Amino acid sequence: MILVVDDLPQNVRLLEAVLTPRGYEVAVAASGDEALARLGEGGVDLVLLDIVMPGMDGYEVCRAIRADPATAFLPVVMITASGEQEKKRALEAGADDFLAKPFDHAELLARVRSLLRIKRYHDEIERYTAGLRQFLPPQVAELVKADPSVLETHRREVAVVVCALHGFAAFAETAAPEDVMGVLSAYHSAVDEAGGTLSRLAGDAVTIVLNDPLVIDDPAGEAVRLALTLRDAVWELGETWTRLGFALSPAIGVSVGHATIGRIGGDRRWEYAAVGPAPLLAERLSEVASAGQILVSQRVVAAVAGVVTSPMALALRGFEQPVAVWDLVGVE
Repeated sequence: MILVVDDLPQNVRLLEAVLTPRGYEVAVAASGDEALARLGEGGVDLVLLDIVMPGMDGYEVCRAIRADPATAFLPVVMITASGEQEKKRALEAGADDFLAKPFDHAELLARVRSLLRIKRYHDEIERYTAGLRQFLPPQVAELVKADPSVLETHRREVAVVVCALHGFAAFAETAAPEDVMGVLSAYHSAVDEAGGTLSRLAGDAVTIVLNDPLVIDDPAGEAVRLALTLRDAVWELGETWTRLGFALSPAIGVSVGHATIGRIGGDRRWEYAAVGPAPLLAERLSEVASAGQILVSQRVVAAVAGVVTSPMALALRGFEQPVAVWDLVGVE
């Protein structure tokens, strides 16, 4: 959709006569206010903007377009007189290009094609980034948008938090599907607000990685604080679920160690995941944690000052010997 903004009907008709036969859909606005209102409805891919109009002139309209995050990257071509000063002001206002009156039809079409191609590229990047935001915090998604190579396979020391719902299996066997989906929706929203990089989401078990791809100073400490935040948030949800007759509580495991991290999957579907002893240990700790319990590994206790814990040795699935773990109570 191309939005033509001009208060003179004869100018609008001329632009429509050039664009419509080439398959372009054209919308029309006769003033700056009308143009901004039409842009607020969405669906516009390019703006052809006259400068001299009653009320808001083209420069003001262009600045308003650039000030709105929803249209900040929308291509704008300003239609100017031949003066160099007008061209300079058009660029300063944020225009991507300009055409001098009277304009050449072939030149107009060439500029429209070029800017619409750029708009398609931008839209593809935005869709890609929107997909990243489903499992990465916004600041991390922006980092990946700027440099996709950060998703390539690499090795790094990370802290891993795995949060599960104690009692979920029994609940899912007997509850109505609508209740199961409602519980998971509220639970996943609470986890999403907690922060970190969502590495894996499998029903009630959620894996969060810290220190990748966004590097932080104290991953172990952040993991402990995140686990405590999650416990409180999910425990609060659990009180609501208890009133509905659902016995569900957080069960959390935390570990620190090196992992191999990167994209896992095929061309059509992939996830950003961590593989190695650290994520495996955190997962196993969440499996054996009781209702409301946070179990942490020895390296977490060693790395975080002021943690209040009690030690124990537990048999974990996949580990030949009992593993020394600590029950995290809080942080002093």
